Amino acid sequence: MNKVKRTEIFSRLRAENPAPKTELNYASPFELLIAVMLSAQSTDVGVNKATDQLFPVANTPETILALGVKGLKEYIKTIGLYNTKAENVIKTCALLVEQHGSQVPSTREELEALPGVGRKTANVVLNTAFRQVAMAVDTHIYRVSNRTGIAPGKTVLAVEKKLIKLVPEEFLLDAHHWLILHGRYVCVARKPRCGACTIEDLCEFKRKTSY
Repeated sequence: MNKVKRTEIFSRLRAENPAPKTELNYASPFELLIAVMLSAQSTDVGVNKATDQLFPVANTPETILALGVKGLKEYIKTIGLYNTKAENVIKTCALLVEQHGSQVPSTREELEALPGVGRKTANVVLNTAFRQVAMAVDTHIYRVSNRTGIAPGKTVLAVEKKLIKLVPEEFLLDAHHWLILHGRYVCVARKPRCGACTIEDLCEFKRKTSY
């Protein structure tokens, strides 16, 4: 796929959704960090249901620490892997208080040093909370990048690096959101909705559907 095609693809995605946002509910970088940590192998809808109960009660490192692992589990027990996530969140809150003045750090190295925070979570926080160029490649973005031909790669990291390199600069800051939403609602896994896709004529997927 050439640069002209990529530019047109992202121009159309931007025209459809000029100000894309994450579907996780949050009101601060800390709330976003916790929501993203909880979202691994879970849906945004499921995470929002839990954090809508949690954040009014505890939405700072100190107040979540005060809940303790057991108390936190009561709020997030509807989320997959909640036992491990609760322990990681408590450990992360402790580190934020001890090492970062209770603030979420804005560098990849510091974020990835937090328990339960991997590269993808760090990328979401860097991009969404701090508006830095970062590409958080999840299953949706991996699928869309490969299926359309925008940035094919055999691993998540390969796709991430290709996207950073190949997405035209004017679209880089919001590309992560456009791609994830496109994968979630249009270019879905089992049967992509090609007939309802705004970039169907630019997409290089060979087995297009009429739906």
